[in-house]
Amino acid sequence: MTERSEPKPMSERLRALPLTGRDTSMGKLLRKFWQPVGLAHRLPAGEAKAVRVMGEDLTLYRGDSGKAFLVGGYCPHRLTLLANGWVQGDEIRCMYHGWKFNGTGQCTERPAEPDRKQPNIRVVSYPVHEYAGLIFAYLGEGDAPEFDLPRKSVFERAGALQFARLETWPCNWLQQVENSMDAVHVSFVHHWGRVGSFGAVVAATVPELSYEETEAGIRQTAVRSEGSKRVSDWTFPNNNHVSHPTLETDDPWVDVGVWMVPVDDENTMRFLIYSIPSTTPETDARISEYFEKYSEYDPADHHQELVEHRNVPDDKLVQLTSAQDYVAAVGQGRIVDRTQERLGRSDMGIALLRRIYWREMEAIELGQAGKQWKRLAHDAHMPRQVNEAVA
Repeated sequence: MTERSEPKPMSERLRALPLTGRDTSMGKLLRKFWQPVGLAHRLPAGEAKAVRVMGEDLTLYRGDSGKAFLVGGYCPHRLTLLANGWVQGDEIRCMYHGWKFNGTGQCTERPAEPDRKQPNIRVVSYPVHEYAGLIFAYLGEGDAPEFDLPRKSVFERAGALQFARLETWPCNWLQQVENSMDAVHVSFVHHWGRVGSFGAVVAATVPELSYEETEAGIRQTAVRSEGSKRVSDWTFPNNNHVSHPTLETDDPWVDVGVWMVPVDDENTMRFLIYSIPSTTPETDARISEYFEKYSEYDPADHHQELVEHRNVPDDKLVQLTSAQDYVAAVGQGRIVDRTQERLGRSDMGIALLRRIYWREMEAIELGQAGKQWKRLAHDAHMPRQVNEAVA
């Protein structure tokens, strides 16, 4: 039986949390799970994109068959970006000297070489899976797990309006994940600059908090009054699910899934899925028109306007909510120094989150399996009305 290691100093444990390189414990942990790496609608057949995930440069492309592939970022010949090449069939050809690779990373052709046999050359490749408008990849070792933990029934309901978005923020991924475990911030951050449809139903009242580790992650409950009880369903290791008003009082509430995926340790891809039940043709058309108009927003493109001038978007939902969270997270710096924090009782969710991360990181360091996370049998109940009390 493997013995437990000696406890590390708290400062060392805190500094290890945000680091996601392949040789780090957190990096190894995150790679054990499916992670979103692209938006499906931004990758038409025959196109390739350079992507960077947890410090690794990769090529995401969609073959002529419509299937997506994720392979190494550079041609091993002279190390130019493979994404600048041509997609031919379900393979990609380097634009520099024509070397061609299939979706498994195998080099299949070197036009300028006299040896026409298949060369013993390959680039890395990873399994991909498309879901709810996002392209996921498994970047870990061994066989990919079943694609089940990231799923939510609300993202699979028939006829729903669904929109996928991506923002890239100049700060560490964990700052945004910890924000998900901080229900108090809603009473302040989402009342900053302008109160939108989200902030309008959440009073500027500090909630009573409770947290519960589940089979899938953490359930967070924030009670602000007898008729105001908000629940969020956070899925390990970096996905949150919340619900809140859409645009107008009578609109159905929107379910939002948010994944915080490290580009590297100082930049984060923030993938979002918005799912709204279909109601009337008029309401559906109005909501769809709104998302078409406002959903391409990335607060990082407006950094100076937001941070230096405090000018928030003239919007009530997508842009405003993102801008408010952006100012809070980026205001912590590229990587916040957690050894300088002064946490209080209201940070119990963040404390629980860190304990779980440390537990799972230690399992990796000791060569143990860790917890077998699995999708909840029933999704967490999310309030759908302003004054709905949750049983």
